[in-house]
Amino acid sequence: MAIIELVRDELPYEINEEMKTLRTNLLFCGAEKQVILLTSSFSGEGKSTISMELCQSLTELDKKTLLIDADMRKSVLRNKVRGPVPRKGLSHFLSGQCELKDLIYKTSTPNLSVVFSGEIPPNPTELLSSSRFEDLLALGRKYFDYVIIDCPPIGMVVDAAVAAKHCDGCMILIEAGGIKYRMAQDIVAKMRTTGCPILGIILNKVDRKKSSKYYGKKYEGYYQNEK
Repeated sequence: MAIIELVRDELPYEINEEMKTLRTNLLFCGAEKQVILLTSSFSGEGKSTISMELCQSLTELDKKTLLIDADMRKSVLRNKVRGPVPRKGLSHFLSGQCELKDLIYKTSTPNLSVVFSGEIPPNPTELLSSSRFEDLLALGRKYFDYVIIDCPPIGMVVDAAVAAKHCDGCMILIEAGGIKYRMAQDIVAKMRTTGCPILGIILNKVDRKKSSKYYGKKYEGYYQNEK
C-alpha cells in the first residue's frame, strides 16, 4: 500500500506551543482515554486542522496514532493529500465494500496512519451506527496508542453523537466569538447525552491582538526575573 504524504501548513510558534499543551492535557486524561472524538459546533471552525495537528503532536512523542476522517459529508483531509487521494475509505468499509486491510494508510509522518472518509454516502449516520465501525475502533485500540476521530459538527448533524457512544472521550472545538453562550451550552448538552466523557473544550481562532498585551507582560516579567 502506498505511503501517503499529507500537506501541513507551517504554524506559528505560539500555535505549536498550544498544540503541545493540548497534547499534554490529553495525556494526563489517562491511558484508558485512547479513542478520542473531535467535533465542533459548525463548519469552518478549524476542527479538521486541529485533529491533524494533534495527531502530529502525538507522533512526536513516538505515540502510534491513527486519524480517522469520519466526516463523510464534507471531508477536509482529502484536500490535504499531495497526489492522488486513495479511492477506498470509511464509507466503503462501513458499507461492506472493502476490508480493514484496504482501509488504513501509512503516511510519510512516522507513527501516523490515516483512514480517509471515502465517497459521500447517502446514509452516513446509519453507517456510523454499524458494527463495522466498532470493528475498526477495536483494531485501532489494539495496534495504536491513540485513535483520533474527526467528526462532522454536532451543531449541524448527529453523526458525532452516534460515533461518540463508542469512544473513550470527546473534545468540542468552538470558534472564539463564533457562537452565543446559549448555543455553546446546547452543543455541550448534546454530547453529554451520549454518555461519552467530555475531556475539554478547545477555543480556536482567538484574537491574538487582544491577548498579546497579557502574554507580553507575563513573559516580560518572567524573563526579567530570570536575569
